Amino acid sequence: MRRGRPIAALKLTESERERLSRWMRRPKSAQALAQRARIILACAEGLNNTQVGDRLHLTVQTVGKWRSRFVQKRLDGLLDEARPGTSQRLTDKEVEEVLAMTLESTPKDATHWSTRSMAQACGLSHMSVHRIWQAFALAPHRSESFKLSKDRLFIEKVRDIVGLYLNPPHQALVLCVDEKSQIQALDRSQPVLPMRPGQAERRSHDYTRHGTTSLFAALEAKSGKVIGQLHRRHRSVEFRQFLDQIDAAVPKDYDIHLILDNYGTHKTSMIQRWLVKRPRFHVHFTPTGASWLNLVERWFALLTEKQIRRGVFRSTRELESAIRNYLKNYNDQPKPFIWSKTADEILASLARFCKRTLVTGH
Repeated sequence: MRRGRPIAALKLTESERERLSRWMRRPKSAQALAQRARIILACAEGLNNTQVGDRLHLTVQTVGKWRSRFVQKRLDGLLDEARPGTSQRLTDKEVEEVLAMTLESTPKDATHWSTRSMAQACGLSHMSVHRIWQAFALAPHRSESFKLSKDRLFIEKVRDIVGLYLNPPHQALVLCVDEKSQIQALDRSQPVLPMRPGQAERRSHDYTRHGTTSLFAALEAKSGKVIGQLHRRHRSVEFRQFLDQIDAAVPKDYDIHLILDNYGTHKTSMIQRWLVKRPRFHVHFTPTGASWLNLVERWFALLTEKQIRRGVFRSTRELESAIRNYLKNYNDQPKPFIWSKTADEILASLARFCKRTLVTGH
């Protein structure tokens, strides 16, 4: 006497058999779908669930599940059903609401939206909000800085300085000059724990100050070499001493073009008198608020990154020794910073930025 639930009858049409065979053989089919196709083709041979399970190394319950699904829904029954919690297709109205709130408002308790706060406000999942922001390149958590120069001679000064970079005068040196002031000699309150496999270098968050120093530097635009001088203060007196060092270091038959910012020590009567007595010095001031035109700022960034930021200095003398050592090693193999943009390209880029800002109403 036969026991158990009766096996559902399973017969295939020619089109179904062909489709199942393609699913089983096609290399790009999902393996789960190919397995289901093998189950149904074996069942269509008249085998019972136990026999199919033995052939394909599956449980009887798995074979019975897909046999039943196929009998009820045919080929569609073998496809994965939508799982609970999967995101539904967003409507244009929902997308528009998220964009409008992101661009035109802020939450009551924060300066910017997060995916979860926006999801709560709009009634969507935080992943839906994330996908909308990603599609429209929105990142409320990020903020960048900018500054536009208000110098009335901005255009003239840009053309002057960029011209020196791209077409330096004959028999002359272009020196980018500035001072990195108030460099702090910082010592950690506890010893630094060195890096080891699986663990980054660790240091205490608090520190002890051991004074400050200031570095006067002149970067030669063509060769990348740097003339440096350290002082505990950065007045016009120290700046004049640095100019004396430049004057002594550059051959007398060369003119010297200095690119300077508008700091007060560069314009005192003492400095003006010094420059008048040395006609081979030519001064070019960067526009107010546009220190990015001075290439020595890029060298200062290298110094900070490679020597100062993670350095541990127990005295100002130790800090100055480290800076001198970096300066010496750098000048052994100097690398110039290559200026590539023309003045017209810089001005056109700023014009596009200003136009875009005006259009958005900010």
